[in-house]
Amino acid sequence: MATNKLALLRYRIIDECLQNRFRKWTLNDLIEKVADGLYEYEGIDSGISKRTIQLDIQAMRSDSLGYNAPIIVVDRKYYTYEDANYSIKNSPINDADMEKLKEVVAILKHLNGFSQVDEMSEVIAKLDNSLLTRSTKAPNYIQMEGNSLLKGIKFISPLYEAIKNKQTLLIEYKSFKSKEASKNLYYPYLLKEYRNRWFVVVRSSKHKHLLTLALDRILNVYAIANEPYKEYEGVDFDRYYKDTLGVTKTESDRAQKVILWVNAYNVPYVKTKPIHASQQIIEENHKGMKIRIDVVLNFELEREILGFGEAMKVLAPRNLQKRIMKRVQQMYSYYNKTDLD
Repeated sequence: MATNKLALLRYRIIDECLQNRFRKWTLNDLIEKVADGLYEYEGIDSGISKRTIQLDIQAMRSDSLGYNAPIIVVDRKYYTYEDANYSIKNSPINDADMEKLKEVVAILKHLNGFSQVDEMSEVIAKLDNSLLTRSTKAPNYIQMEGNSLLKGIKFISPLYEAIKNKQTLLIEYKSFKSKEASKNLYYPYLLKEYRNRWFVVVRSSKHKHLLTLALDRILNVYAIANEPYKEYEGVDFDRYYKDTLGVTKTESDRAQKVILWVNAYNVPYVKTKPIHASQQIIEENHKGMKIRIDVVLNFELEREILGFGEAMKVLAPRNLQKRIMKRVQQMYSYYNKTDLD
């Protein structure tokens, strides 16, 4: 393995340590953590020298790698980031990296005709557009859905690493319903995106059931080295959301047969962009069509149906029909009120 690749691994481990502000890191602590990481990831058991870690810190502080990491020493002993939100993962791409990325994209575009990379067509197009825009100031040829104000995106990488490496996490979280944030130990299992919002499926160390945490409500994420990770038995996460629109689901929820009517004007839209992968056409005529989807009854399903307004009607099941009717009636009453308090 090339030396620079090992160095990047060391930088990443040091970065993860300094992001964890629940612990004070001495130089010896960093040496021990890096040595453990090198053994875990690469099987290297020869340890690491004090001089190497000192040079790594110096390199991270400098502009040579584009990091300019604000590493400081507190009480002449403990290493930390002066900026609590800093991470080398947030560093901008330098010119050399930009050129390498262009080469990679060119290779991917060349291979795009092969079946093995067919699914990457969208990713390749997005990368190519982004690199072209950055390097030549050309206008965007692809406008992707996004929200620059969306919070929590920075947690995708540490959560992904924790899931991949089966790492217990301390997560500071503040739900919309809570007045104050809470800190709990969680075992992360799955990252999921829905309508440009990200969620992580976890289990709390205090409870047995799965929870879904919105990344935009997470305040901090910390890896807990000495806390054993617990797998979640009995759930195939590759299939867990197959019968679900969105992310709202419990282990006990099961798909139900939902029959919907769509008016004639919206038939082409629902045909070309199915509401769910299970969608089947039951009947179609000049007035519209009936479709069936097999999904869990949840908030996201109701919101999708309501989004069609008068163009869609729930025919079955009856309990879903009643909920939609109640919400429509409530909407009607709001529009007939001058005072909404």
